[in-house]
Amino acid sequence: MPEVILYEYWRSSASYRVRIALNMLNIGYQTVAVDLLKGEQKLAPHLARNPQGLVPTLAIDGLMLAQSLAIVEYLEETRRPGIFLPEDPVDRRRVRALAHAVAVDIHPICNIGVVGEVMRRSQTPEAARRSWMQTFMAPGLEAVERLLDDPATGPFCHGDRPGLADICLVPQVYNAERWEVELAPYPRLMRIVGKCRAISAFERAAPRAPGGPAN
Repeated sequence: MPEVILYEYWRSSASYRVRIALNMLNIGYQTVAVDLLKGEQKLAPHLARNPQGLVPTLAIDGLMLAQSLAIVEYLEETRRPGIFLPEDPVDRRRVRALAHAVAVDIHPICNIGVVGEVMRRSQTPEAARRSWMQTFMAPGLEAVERLLDDPATGPFCHGDRPGLADICLVPQVYNAERWEVELAPYPRLMRIVGKCRAISAFERAAPRAPGGPAN
């Protein structure tokens, strides 16, 4: 079988999502670092893999796949249908809506490209970055907390096992903790994150600096 290679950055929440999915499916993979802080994502070798100049990119099945949600759904469809998304269309829509509330509405405005521009325009770049992260993550997480106030929410975002929504939520909360967003107002969300973090597939995917412990 061809080697599975994940081109990623260790602190990228989109890369974190794909690591969780690969672990949940017990797919062995090799990682190749793409250092976002050094701008390696915009250099020719990575642009040849991913013309958007983003991470992650997954080499699998003779393909080069981009966009974390598309990657996760591809893995489900080709490996184990039903593991990340329910079969019922109504339930599947709910899980996708929760996932998109994080990956489409919170994440893009807080990614490195946007925040880098905010820092360049500020005379106090570090303070501006922290303020920006807190300003935009908090209302997004508040919206997710409200969405979770639903009978379909179980021990996880939807029902009794983790799926696509949980795969998106855990990395976003990691980022929120990193930037000291106050999370006490979101007890449903944090209860789910705690359940996920106790699962080996999530724990093994947690961000680790090269050569270091989970961080």
